Amino acid sequence: MATSTHDEPSTDLPLPEQDFVDSAYERLDALRASYRERQGRVHSTHGVGNAQGWTEREALSAHLGEMAARLEGVEERLVFGRLDMVDQSVRHVGRLSLSHEDGTPLLVDWRAPAARPFYQATSAEPDGVVRRRHISTRDRRVTALEDELLDAANASGLELQGEGALMRVLSEARDGRMGDIVATIQSEQDRIIRASDKGLMVVQGGPGTGKTAVALHRIAYLLYAHRERLERSGVLLVGPSRLFLRYIEQVLPSLGETGVVSVTLGDLVPGVHARTEDDEAVARIKGLPEWAKIVKEAVRALAKLPQDDQVLRVWNREVTLTRTDVETARRRAKRSGRPHNVARESFARDLMDVLALRLAREAGDADSEGGVDPEVKRSWLVEIRDSVDCRRAINTAWMPTSAQTLLRRLYARPEVLAAANRKAGSPLRPNELAALMRPRSSPWTVSDVPILDECEELLGPMPTTSASSRESDEGAIEHAREAIEAQNLGGGIVTAQMLARQVAGQESWMPLSERAAKDRTWAFGHIVVDEAQELSPMAWRALLRRCPSRSFTVVGDLDQRRGSKRPPTWEKALGPAARALAAEYALTVSYRTPATLTTLAEGVVARAGVPVLYPMTAVRDVEGCYRVTHLDAPEERPTSSRENSPLWRAVVDAQRMAEERLDREAGASRGRIALIVGQERARAWGADVDGESALSERVSLLSAVASKGLEFDSVVLVEPAEIMNDGVGDLFVALTRATHDVHVVHSAPLPAGMEEW
Repeated sequence: MATSTHDEPSTDLPLPEQDFVDSAYERLDALRASYRERQGRVHSTHGVGNAQGWTEREALSAHLGEMAARLEGVEERLVFGRLDMVDQSVRHVGRLSLSHEDGTPLLVDWRAPAARPFYQATSAEPDGVVRRRHISTRDRRVTALEDELLDAANASGLELQGEGALMRVLSEARDGRMGDIVATIQSEQDRIIRASDKGLMVVQGGPGTGKTAVALHRIAYLLYAHRERLERSGVLLVGPSRLFLRYIEQVLPSLGETGVVSVTLGDLVPGVHARTEDDEAVARIKGLPEWAKIVKEAVRALAKLPQDDQVLRVWNREVTLTRTDVETARRRAKRSGRPHNVARESFARDLMDVLALRLAREAGDADSEGGVDPEVKRSWLVEIRDSVDCRRAINTAWMPTSAQTLLRRLYARPEVLAAANRKAGSPLRPNELAALMRPRSSPWTVSDVPILDECEELLGPMPTTSASSRESDEGAIEHAREAIEAQNLGGGIVTAQMLARQVAGQESWMPLSERAAKDRTWAFGHIVVDEAQELSPMAWRALLRRCPSRSFTVVGDLDQRRGSKRPPTWEKALGPAARALAAEYALTVSYRTPATLTTLAEGVVARAGVPVLYPMTAVRDVEGCYRVTHLDAPEERPTSSRENSPLWRAVVDAQRMAEERLDREAGASRGRIALIVGQERARAWGADVDGESALSERVSLLSAVASKGLEFDSVVLVEPAEIMNDGVGDLFVALTRATHDVHVVHSAPLPAGMEEW
């Protein structure tokens, strides 16, 4: 297939394709400058002095800025492919579509149908392709070419060059950030990327199979294929940690896409930033779907009927609020089906109307038929609002409550939680209820957030504005709607509510992604979930309500599931989301991990009694990729410090060996090394709990949990038995982080399956 190898040239002579790459970058630079120059001109002009002109200017400026930002996010490897077709036409494939100034095509977007043969064509089914060329570049300079001949009968006059593009990429040293795979997408990955967005799609993939990269490229593809719809509704990316989101944050901009909302489960509810993890037992309890019933009963209990009629003081008079008054108003409010805090407004209004009419009649302000003049009623309503007795009685009967206040009360008051649990049918056992108790001041955990979201859904927002300010807002919104219609803006550019708030100075212009991130009730057009095997039923409930269309891309690995209970199928793992399951794909080829290490990892978990559900095949192996150093010294407790520790000194020696190899093979200070330990030792040795160092430092000391989703050139694995005690899945993760080698350092006996190697 390939007849020669071209790597970075030692001379100044350019490789073939350099002229084309130069012209593509020249066009990219010109477009960037054009959008920024036009945006500057828009900013330098002023609106016509009214809302319409101001809105038009700001909307156009935002659009031009967004287009410029997309182009500015694309720099490295703008051009990476070429197709020579049977009809003698040539297509160059790249990160985005570019045209010459006269409109003729210059570069084909990798997501376009015309680029599909670059990923799908084979010698058996060439799809009109004679030669496929992979173009490697660095800093706008062509560094290597690799050709595949797919149709020899039509290859007259074509020269073939290069070695395998995929293998070249796999052998490169890591830099602490995930890169895109757009130039080396494999055919099975491409089929997933371009699959329908209808329903929920699961992508099962073991370590190094590219499932996360596939998910990110699928986001870029869907934004290309369904841009009008998804630019209005947005895409939500849910990752397992902030570190993971930082690790992948460069991928989408490099593909020409910005504005995707990315969150962790701990950040899903605006205003809450949970970092702490519960232990496995408590997290399991908090993830149970029965919490939906418990929260419903807890909210229902906030509306209470008084035992007796109440005599209230209003100004200089007394008025009776009867139990029947409260019961009637409560029944009417509940029939509305609105959230608790929202329904409270109609409840309070009904009671105030009853009291105002009663006061007016008792004061002799009613006519002969009992009617009351609206102005008289309004004056009595003012007095009722000022009455401490009235406010107390109405609040006691229907207490406005925030989600955080309600859940803190449930956790801090056993009798309140027990009562809600009992009314829900007692799904939680007494020992489970006891495990949930904690002080009110305790920080939120990640497992709390889906329950908080359930509370928010049933409670609704706290009342913050007065009736008069709401009336003012409604008037402003109507005025803004007229302005939008006059300018024919509509679409996803701006809403009347936004414009009204912005004109009033209450809200600045924000991109859709920022607005969606701040709005808990936002309905996204598509949601991507990574490490989805870890989600609880309650977490799935929270995500389902954010995507009414049920358009999901769900990626994960059941074999890496933490804890002692691994679901046997994705249908079981998805909980309430299983009803939306439309397609399931399995990626079983590992591009990251050498074959020796994948075989070792699968053997270890099998010996532990949890054989992998999806065995992997590695595309390569590395000689000497597994090494063991047994420390002939007394076992060290995992809680002991690393100071004067023989085990730590042995780890440092192993680290030094890895650094020397990387210096020799990849260059000074290049590559990444992880020192992976168990949870207890991670705390004792001062490991990077969040794993932030993995993004910037050459060497990181991490727990297996913190290393999840990341990859390193070399791994020093410390006391695997301790990691196994944290969970079989944790050891499976630790053994599959390396692209080159794993060096085990231990004094305690190795887990079964490791000692034979």
